[in-house]
Amino acid sequence: MKILLLASVLFSLGLSFSLLAAKTNIEQGCQSLVEQFFEAARIGDNKVLETFVLQGFPIDQRNSQSYTALMVAAYQGNKDSVRLLLEAGANACLQDQCGNTDLMGALIKREISIVRDLYRAECSSELHNKAGLNWRN
Repeated sequence: MKILLLASVLFSLGLSFSLLAAKTNIEQGCQSLVEQFFEAARIGDNKVLETFVLQGFPIDQRNSQSYTALMVAAYQGNKDSVRLLLEAGANACLQDQCGNTDLMGALIKREISIVRDLYRAECSSELHNKAGLNWRN
């Protein structure tokens, strides 16, 4: 009886470890995809971005710094990537952990053509970052 119980526990533990390892591999794979998505936004690789969009990747996914791909593309001056993400439904009104929107990031970098595209999103003028600033000041 004790041997059966021990075998059952060991089997359960082995199965649990296998499931844990599988879960870890899935999480690592997901993290790798997120990193690829953000790298494409950072460097303006629209073919990769479009592939993600067409496969249904969550367009407003956040990275570990709380940025969206739209924020990254706007800050890096990738106008075509910004347009692609906006056309795919990216939310231009989201704020990062400091309260900044992609419009605020584009203004800081003086990306005027991107600012024009993001301004059309008509986010609330009441959005302020943690410093109390909005896109108007």
